[in-house]
Amino acid sequence: MKHIGALQAVVTALAFDGEPSAAELEAIDREMPLIRAEVELLDAQITTLDRTPSQLDARRIRRARRRVLAARRELTNRAVAGSPEVA
Repeated sequence: MKHIGALQAVVTALAFDGEPSAAELEAIDREMPLIRAEVELLDAQITTLDRTPSQLDARRIRRARRRVLAARRELTNRAVAGSPEVA
């Protein structure tokens, strides 16, 4: 019977320093408009948890949803424009 403990050192040979790489930071910067839009939507939804949403609350949530969709569309369009075409 083999013990996988000896093999685990090979899998985890690289030490994790806890800091994001430059590529990860760049990806976060690209996605920041979407992240902000999602936080705004979540904030609008949280404010209506303990009460019946008014027309103003519903409008705020609707606008936040549209911002999330627009940010997702923009991020997807940039990703598609940057990728090579598949023929």
